[in-house]
Amino acid sequence: MTSRKRGRRAKARRRRLPLRYLMPVLVLAALMAMLMLRGYVHSEILADHRIAPSTYNDQVPEAIRKGKPVIDVRGGKINTVGVPDDRVVLTFDDGPDPEWTPKVLDVLKKHDARGVFFVTGTMTSRHPELVQRMVDEGHEIGLHTFNHPDLALQSTGRIDWELSQNQLALAGAANVRTSLFRPPYSSFAHAFDNRNWPVTEYIGGHGYLTVVNNTDSQDWKRPGVDEIVRRSMPEPGKGAIVLMHDSGGDRSQTVAALDRMLPDLKAKGYEFTNLTQALDMPSAHTPVSGLDLWKGKAWILLVQAAEHLTTVLAAGLAVIGFLVITRFGLMLVLSFLHARKVRRRGFRWGPPITEPVSVLVPAYNEAKCIENTVRSLMDSDHPVEVLVIDDGSTDGTARIVEDLRLPGVRVVRQLNAGKPAALNRGIANARHDLIVMMDGDTVFEPSTVRELVQPFGDPKVGAVAGNAKVGNRDSLIGAWQHIEYVMGFNLDRRMYDLLRCMPTIPGAVGAFRRSALQRVGGMSEDTLAEDTDITMAMHRDGWHVVYAENARAWTEAPESVQQLWSQRYRWSYGTMQAIWKHRRALVERGPSGRFGRVGLPLVSLFMVLGPLLAPLIDVFLLYGLVFGPTGKTVTAWLGVLAIQLACAAYAFRLDREKMVPLISLPLQQILYRQLMYVVLLQSWITALTGGRLRWQKLRRTGVVGSAPGGGPRPVDPAAPADRRPVT
Repeated sequence: MTSRKRGRRAKARRRRLPLRYLMPVLVLAALMAMLMLRGYVHSEILADHRIAPSTYNDQVPEAIRKGKPVIDVRGGKINTVGVPDDRVVLTFDDGPDPEWTPKVLDVLKKHDARGVFFVTGTMTSRHPELVQRMVDEGHEIGLHTFNHPDLALQSTGRIDWELSQNQLALAGAANVRTSLFRPPYSSFAHAFDNRNWPVTEYIGGHGYLTVVNNTDSQDWKRPGVDEIVRRSMPEPGKGAIVLMHDSGGDRSQTVAALDRMLPDLKAKGYEFTNLTQALDMPSAHTPVSGLDLWKGKAWILLVQAAEHLTTVLAAGLAVIGFLVITRFGLMLVLSFLHARKVRRRGFRWGPPITEPVSVLVPAYNEAKCIENTVRSLMDSDHPVEVLVIDDGSTDGTARIVEDLRLPGVRVVRQLNAGKPAALNRGIANARHDLIVMMDGDTVFEPSTVRELVQPFGDPKVGAVAGNAKVGNRDSLIGAWQHIEYVMGFNLDRRMYDLLRCMPTIPGAVGAFRRSALQRVGGMSEDTLAEDTDITMAMHRDGWHVVYAENARAWTEAPESVQQLWSQRYRWSYGTMQAIWKHRRALVERGPSGRFGRVGLPLVSLFMVLGPLLAPLIDVFLLYGLVFGPTGKTVTAWLGVLAIQLACAAYAFRLDREKMVPLISLPLQQILYRQLMYVVLLQSWITALTGGRLRWQKLRRTGVVGSAPGGGPRPVDPAAPADRRPVT
C-alpha cells in the first residue's frame, strides 16, 4: 500500500471518529425527544369554561349573536343554521378517552344513535383506534384543536398550527379530514365577543363550519345524572345540538345520563343523527391519500412509539431508583461495618508481614512521571525491590530510571507489547513471593507498601486492593474525579470486601501472592480491563480479595474531557468484557459459583446496568420541569442528590478528607455525570455492535510528585509526552 493511500485511509478514519463519539449523544437525544413528544401529547385538558374574561361584543354581527349554533362564514358570507325539529345532534368534546369514550360509543351503539365527536389532536394521537371506531360506526368527527388552548389568546400562526396538527392526527388515525370545528371553551352563539369572533371569522375563511351548541349539559361539573338529563333535554318538539364530554375527567354520570335519555327521547319521536345528516349537507369527512396520509401515519407511529418507549423508560426509572437506594444503603451500612472491623483496637489480619516485596512498575513513555514514582518507592518503610518494565518506550523512560542509579531498582526492557505482557514479564523477573503492582504515573506514601501487604497475614487472601486517590485535584474536573474516587470507588470496595466479591484491584495500587497469580495464569490480554479480569479470576480460584484503606496511592487523573472519555470508555468496555469472559461462574460450583451468583450480578447491576439507566433520573427531571408536576419532580431529584451527598460526606469522613470539594457535588451531578452516562452508552453500543477498542495511553503531565511524609505535591512539567497508543 502506498503512503498516499495510507494517508487517505487515516484521514477517513479521523473523519469517522466524531460520528462514533456522537452516536451515544444522538441516542440520548433521540430518547429525550421521544419523551418530550410523549409529554407534549399528554398536555392536560382543562375544564370546559373560558380561561380569559369576556370582553365587549359590539364588533360581533347581530346575525351571530342572535343566530343559530352552526356558523358558516365561508366565502365571506355570514350564515347560521340550526338543527331541524325533532332531531338531536349529540356532541362530545375533548376525547377520545381510553376509559370513557368506548363506554359512550357502546351506549350510542346500543340505542342506534349517531353523534359528533370533537377530538383533540393530543388524544387522537394517543388513541387512534378509538377515532377509527367512531368513523366505522357512522359518527362524525370535528376538530377541537391539537392541545386545547383558548384560541382568542393565540396568534394566527398558532391557530393554523393547531388546526393542521389536529388534521394530521386525524388523517393518521382514520384516513379522513373534516370540515367541522368547535373552539375550546365555546358555549352559545350569543356568547361570542370581540376577542373570539375574529378567530371564528379566520377559521371560517379556511373552509371550516364552526359548531357551538344551544343545549349545554354542563356534565363537566358532574352535577348528577338527573341534572345532566334535565339540562340536555331540547325544548319540546325542537331540534338541539347538545354539548357533552367523553374525556377530561370522570364521565360516569355522562354515560349513565345518555343511557337514560336516549330511549326517552326516541319514544318521543326524536332522531339522533350526525350533524351533516341533520342539516342535509355533504359529509364533513374527506378521504386523505398520498403524502398527507403517510405524514399522518408517520405521526401516529411516532406518538405510539413514544408512548411505549415511555412505559419502558418509566420501568427503567423504577429499576434505577431501586438500584440507587439499594446501593447507597448497602454502601453506608457495609462501609460502616468494614471500618468498624478494620479499625477496632488490636485488629490484625494475621502475623505481621515483614518480608521483602517486589514492586512492578509497567511503563510506556512515562518520562514525565517515572522519577517521582520510583523515588516515592525508595522512601518506603517496607523493604522492596523495584522492577520498572519498560514496554518499548520512545521517550527515554528506561534511561531516566537507569541514570538514577538507585539501589534495589532494576529496569527490564521489552518490545512494546502492552501492559499485561509487561506485568507478566515483571512477575517472571520478580524475586519475592509478594508482588505489588502500580502505574508509572502513581506516587506511593512511605507506608503504602507496608499497609498493602499486611492482609497477606491471612493465608486465604490472594490479592489486596489499595486506596487510590487523585493527586491533581486542583482543577474542577480533577475535583469531580476526587469525589468519584473517594465516594464511588472506595465506599464500593469496602462494601465488596465484606460481601467477598471485590470486582477490581486498581492498577494504581494492588498486591498479589505470586502463587495466586500463577494458579490463574497471570495477567490476561483478553480484556481491556486486565485489573478487573485478574480480580475476577482470583475470586473464581477461591482466594479472598480485600481492601486496605491505609495503603494510599496518589495517581494522576485525566485533566481533559477527551482523556477522561478515553479512560472511562476503556474501563467501561473492559469491565463488560471481563463480566462476559467470566460468565460461566454463574453455573459453576464452589468458590467460582459463589462469585458468579453473588459478585457478577452485583457488579452487573451496580457498575453496568445501574449507570446505564441512571440518565433516566435526569431525563425525567427535564420532563417534569417542562410538563410537571414540577414541585414533586424537583423534590424527588433533590432527594436523590441528598442521599448521594450523605454517602459522599460519610466517604470523605472515612478517608479523613476535607469536605470542601463536596460543594461542587451538585454541579458534578449535572455535568460530569452526564459525560459518564454517554461514555457508558458508547461502551454498550461498541459491545452490542461487536466493535473493538484499542488500549489508549493517556497524556501525562507529571503534576503528582512525592513529598516528605507522604501525599502529593506539584512538580514542574517536562517536555510533552508521547501519546502513541500501546498496542
